[in-house]
Amino acid sequence: MMRRFHKMHGLGNDFALFDAREEPLAMSETLARAIADRRTGIGCDQVILLGPSRIADLAMRIFNADGGEVEACGNASRCVALLVGGRPAIETAGGVIAASADAAGISIDMGAPRFGWDEMPLAYAMDTEAMPVGWEDLHDPAAVNVGNPHVIFFVPDADAVPLDRLGPQIERDPLFPGRVNVNVASVTDGAIRLRVWERGAGLTRACGTGACATAVAAIRRKLVTSPVTVHLPGGALEIDWQPDGTIRMTGPATHVYEGEIDLETLA
Repeated sequence: MMRRFHKMHGLGNDFALFDAREEPLAMSETLARAIADRRTGIGCDQVILLGPSRIADLAMRIFNADGGEVEACGNASRCVALLVGGRPAIETAGGVIAASADAAGISIDMGAPRFGWDEMPLAYAMDTEAMPVGWEDLHDPAAVNVGNPHVIFFVPDADAVPLDRLGPQIERDPLFPGRVNVNVASVTDGAIRLRVWERGAGLTRACGTGACATAVAAIRRKLVTSPVTVHLPGGALEIDWQPDGTIRMTGPATHVYEGEIDLETLA
């Protein structure tokens, strides 16, 4: 079964994107994991499946490299906007988001952040602006849901945190029944330096929803003002958020190539 796909990335966070709006494609956890395999598949952080929508211009489903489906992905949203053009409204499992292009890059209105402990969700009630929990030297994080759940630790030096070791521990802690994305951030001269352990994908060069959640948490704690630049290993995003408003994320998206793959060979 030959299917066309697009290889795209946002700041190095890369995707295999399948447009199934006219020709349906059944995506399973096993197939998504095989597509994402960097040795025997296309190789990517996430597999993106586009389809028709009754409430927006199109629908986007997101599968992490481990095959698990997640609610939102900011970098993938910018890639979809670049691919389809115009000002699309994109339905995701985390809500409908709106996209547009300008001289600064692709802008996405990611919707309003959610802060309730039950909206993350957490296993029990607590203050999500400064959670009274910790793992080794990481403590008092913020929790923000931006279509998917994020926990954010503000530290003196984000690069010094052994996130490859602590990330998977925190991701799967019983405090987070649906698992969680783990962010470590440092604030310098009004900007944010960020590293992210993505739920189901591991360390990535960029995470758009992580940048949004971290910026919101930093603004709530009065560590930065909006708009704020968030520097990730793959590059920078600009995040604009005012309390009680929606989050606007602006940054680049890149179309790498278009190809075909026989999905039956991956089964």
